[in-house]
Amino acid sequence: MAKLGKRTVAARAAFAGKENVTVEEAVELIKANATAKFDETVEIALNLGVDPRHADQMVRGVVTLPNGTGKSVRVAVFARGPKADEATAAGADIVGAEDLMETIQGGAIEFDRCIATPDMMPIVGRLGKILGPRNLMPNPKVGTVTMDVKAAVEAAKGGEVQFKAEKAGVVHCGVGKASFDAAKLAENIRAFVDAVQKARPTGAKGTYMKKVSLSSTMGPGVSVSVDSATGN
Repeated sequence: MAKLGKRTVAARAAFAGKENVTVEEAVELIKANATAKFDETVEIALNLGVDPRHADQMVRGVVTLPNGTGKSVRVAVFARGPKADEATAAGADIVGAEDLMETIQGGAIEFDRCIATPDMMPIVGRLGKILGPRNLMPNPKVGTVTMDVKAAVEAAKGGEVQFKAEKAGVVHCGVGKASFDAAKLAENIRAFVDAVQKARPTGAKGTYMKKVSLSSTMGPGVSVSVDSATGN
């Protein structure tokens, strides 16, 4: 077994015995132990009582975190003509049509969010097997297939995050940086949890939100009281 570093040992000791704490307690614990040489991301994981393999139990949505993510989001836009110009003016990092499709097919995916105008979907559709598994496929349900390219790009750059339940019914997302003020992190966390609550699908039975966990990029996780996370 690999020997654990001093930082890891200290972090685990600090987290020992801490379970179902409040959001505020979890944030303070994570901030105090995020000692990596870079600004660690604070990540949330929600275990939901759903089976995403069934269409009526899929959880998917989008939320704008009130205090942003602290991350620079690279945005690609499929558009032509005036809409391509609009995307560029709004701050999109990559704009194109067939040329962008070929770049992606060649293995270069240098973006975190993909937006498309409706007329581009026949082209984008060919990239389903590449973009789909990476949760990058434009979708009208989360506002990434739209004629309002300017608003979509600005939202992506301004702290909007998408979420989608994975096979095991887990939703995870970065909700800020360890350097954020504790109150701002707590506000982001509750905004994210609230959005997932509101996205409860019709097919979800029994307990919907089973567990909430928080961690930093390099740190251990801590379970958070569901009541505290939901504001109950």
